Amino acid sequence: MDWLEDESVTRYLSDSRHVSRFIEQVLGRVQLPILTHLFNQGGRFFMAYDRHDVPVGFVRLVKTGADCEMVLVIGDREQWGRRLGASAIREGMKLAFFDMRADKLIAKIHVDNARSLKAFLRCGFVLENETPSLKSFSLSSEHYLRQLRESALDDPAGIYITEIDEARLRTIVALEHDSDVMELEHEIERAIVVDARQVAPDIVTMNSRALLRLDDEAMEVFLVYPEEADNSTGKLSVCSDIGTAILGYKEGDAIDWRMPDRTRHIWIEKVLYQPEAEGDFHL
Repeated sequence: MDWLEDESVTRYLSDSRHVSRFIEQVLGRVQLPILTHLFNQGGRFFMAYDRHDVPVGFVRLVKTGADCEMVLVIGDREQWGRRLGASAIREGMKLAFFDMRADKLIAKIHVDNARSLKAFLRCGFVLENETPSLKSFSLSSEHYLRQLRESALDDPAGIYITEIDEARLRTIVALEHDSDVMELEHEIERAIVVDARQVAPDIVTMNSRALLRLDDEAMEVFLVYPEEADNSTGKLSVCSDIGTAILGYKEGDAIDWRMPDRTRHIWIEKVLYQPEAEGDFHL
């Protein structure tokens, strides 16, 4: 409510004013603990959080045909200039292309909103057209996927998966094709694919066993395909939050991973077993 009543926030809002009024009315009048179904009318609505799980803004994704439009608001003015907008944009891109299956993502930015203009350009958007008040940027799914793959080669914290694992995982994604495997599909697309006989022995590949520290809790997991998952024996599906998070990372890596309830800090303390390192290529 405070964000939508702040003129310094709303003056650059590309959403029509009735959308903001609708959000204000829902917050002020509806006495329900969960408002997801209302906010998702005509699109998808997500809160944006910082790394300490404090809400700093929101993202709306509205799909019309094959195109999807993103509206981003960082409402907490104390967070401006900290590149949280770019982080929220990247998450919105992931949702638009992997969950909502958009062909093109569009963003309409006020010409005076210098921070947003820079953030969208930094994320790979290109200017499509402009009016005296708005600049319209777009990003195609093809360009987005190419951008993911190219950035993986320059990323020192990139992930690695074997050719065999990639083929099997893509089959899972093709069969599931819903939001449960959205993060997994994103990780496959950004991974560096290597021959199974050349993967480093400290990488978490499929059927690896690893010792993790999840926040302050130590746990030993065995990363498996969904049909083999069994939480009682530590067999963790690659489609689970933690399973997707650790795929392709190496011993010593630390990951901040957003889960439905909060952000979890995952440290891969040790890779106890990797099938490729042991010559077990048949697994």
